[in-house]
Amino acid sequence: MQICAGACLSRKRSGMENNMSETIRVLHVLGGVGLGGAESRIMDLYRQMNRDEIQFDFLVHSEAMNRVHGGMKNDESVRKPEFYDEEITRLGGHIYVLPKFKVYNYPAYRRAVRDFFEKHHEFQVVQGHMTSTAGIYLPIAKHCGIPITVAHSRNAGVVKGAKGIATKFFRRKLADKADYCFACSKLAGEDVFGAEAMRQGRVKIIHNAIDAGRFTYDAAKRAKVRERMELADRFVLGHVGRFNYQKNHPYLIDVFAGVCKIRKDAVLLLLGEGPDRESIREKCRQLGIEDQVRFMGNQKQPEDYYQAMDMFLLPSFFEGLPGVLVEAQAAGLKCFVSDTITKEAEATDLVTYLSIEKQPSEWAKRICTEADYERRDTYQRMRSAGFDVETQAEGYRLFYRKGDDSQL
Repeated sequence: MQICAGACLSRKRSGMENNMSETIRVLHVLGGVGLGGAESRIMDLYRQMNRDEIQFDFLVHSEAMNRVHGGMKNDESVRKPEFYDEEITRLGGHIYVLPKFKVYNYPAYRRAVRDFFEKHHEFQVVQGHMTSTAGIYLPIAKHCGIPITVAHSRNAGVVKGAKGIATKFFRRKLADKADYCFACSKLAGEDVFGAEAMRQGRVKIIHNAIDAGRFTYDAAKRAKVRERMELADRFVLGHVGRFNYQKNHPYLIDVFAGVCKIRKDAVLLLLGEGPDRESIREKCRQLGIEDQVRFMGNQKQPEDYYQAMDMFLLPSFFEGLPGVLVEAQAAGLKCFVSDTITKEAEATDLVTYLSIEKQPSEWAKRICTEADYERRDTYQRMRSAGFDVETQAEGYRLFYRKGDDSQL
């Protein structure tokens, strides 16, 4: 094992004295590179980078790896391709694979992480967005000579049960195990790094930024999209999110069922995939609204669907700072969201916070009451609020190049 000592292992900015002509390689650690919130925000940033100067690579986790030589063989051929694979490759990035962490395979997981970083010394920065195991892989990366390690909190909650308990256990003292701690919101920072680390100013809040211009409201485009989708005379509600516990789809469907009792012209667009999709489809059938709910799957151009919507709904149990809510505001949509979502996501006056403890019918009445509003261009507002990735990318460039986070 290659081990650096002294200044080489010092925290913050160590090893960043790179020749300015040398390409900086940044390794992003994620569960996968499917169409998720964190993945989409990283890809937005990736597209903005001068890739002769800053190049991204990705270290993901795969269930299939657990069945290949005890999870020790780094063979990405056993992994099923995901949504962003082709674009990452086209942009010059590499995708590496680790076994999925299962708690019981802790020794094998550590061994696989160690083997990876002993072989790969080309990264100047390792940025861990998968914080459930960042306390394992970031110290190993540092020990193997990676100059800068970052733990990046993208969420403000965990699922119920044993998995959530394990996640909290392995996140203990994570703020002490990384050179830098980033979070997309105060809630996300406190949830992952703890209140004490937040009070001490050890966590940098960096709001999730998007390509705001891509989502800007366009009346002509909206008309074309709605005509193509045969929605011209319909009241269109929308939601973008993975079908899982966090997003609270059962409540969302109950809200929409209430809307249907008031508005016979209502349609709900659901973008996303996930393990709970079929159970939600069955719930729609049981409520007799299956013909008014469209399951759109993952979409490469979600901006078209935001244009088609009249309102956006997000009744999540928890979020960090939801990029989809930023996208919806960038599209000029009135948004109804759960009051568990951080107020830091409120970039405009288009967001209404409601309690998911209320009856879904109360949401439905409020939605229908406020259906008549003027859609507008919010691009400049999103930029000035710090939610445009073009501006944020320069701060990241300086951080990756010099280890300077002052512009983030």
